[in-house]
Amino acid sequence: MKGRPLVVAVSINGERSKSANPHVPIGPDEIVATALSCYDAGASIIHCHNASTALKGQAAADDYLAAWRRIRAERPGALWYPTLTRDGCDDLDHVRIIDEAIGLEFACCDPGSVGFSALDAEGIPMGGYYTNSYEQIRANFAQLAAWKLGPQIAIYEPGYLRTVLAYHAAGTLPQGAVVNLYFGGPYGLSTQASPSFGLPPTRHALLAYLDMLEGTDLPWTVSVWGGDLFRTELPEMAIERGGHLQIGLESHFDPVDKPTNEDQIRAALRLAEQAGRPVADREATLAVWRSPKA
Repeated sequence: MKGRPLVVAVSINGERSKSANPHVPIGPDEIVATALSCYDAGASIIHCHNASTALKGQAAADDYLAAWRRIRAERPGALWYPTLTRDGCDDLDHVRIIDEAIGLEFACCDPGSVGFSALDAEGIPMGGYYTNSYEQIRANFAQLAAWKLGPQIAIYEPGYLRTVLAYHAAGTLPQGAVVNLYFGGPYGLSTQASPSFGLPPTRHALLAYLDMLEGTDLPWTVSVWGGDLFRTELPEMAIERGGHLQIGLESHFDPVDKPTNEDQIRAALRLAEQAGRPVADREATLAVWRSPKA
């Protein structure tokens, strides 16, 4: 894979709070400063949340645009994409509004349902489910295809990937689809030890996903949620096998170590240099991820 561009995707904030990591950017001013710093540090593309996933439609779009109009003015064409609302795949109105206002190349799709839990006082998992129906997923893919936006597909569980592969086999997976393999670390989406979700961040877990992807040639990334990607074998394995990295403070959590997004980027760049894979710029990212807007 030497010489093949490596996409370094940085999820800069997510639902994380300052108590989880004081470097998480919150509010337009911090998001602008962090995004620009991350692009300068070498980020290929940024994923960002706004103030609340409870916002919908125009309100959600306006909250994103308060930061991203300024960022795009400083970095015309800089790649980024927003998240979904709490209605998941059933609500993409804010994506359409943002795309019409300043342009997008990618958008989220969560093709399945997953349980999120934490351990109670007795050590028993308790929590709830984040759900997306098959009808919602189908509508989501259809909208993104019509808008020429590449789906950034979250894979929380192997069943999610089976659904994606069915669309791929049917020839209906939108152009620009990227498979983001989410491995569950010891804290999951919490700041407390939890049973997390999905497969653990191990060599064999990644090989299982790669077995499923065999023959598809779909671009893919690795990330560890509620842990530290760089304390696993996954980044080196991904780089060696032609995959890409999804890093940043949305997924990272450690009760003691509190890196910045830029620290994570520098760690990714060191591995890329060692492997001889140049970090992808805008044009390389659009090409490698087969964006319909390339």
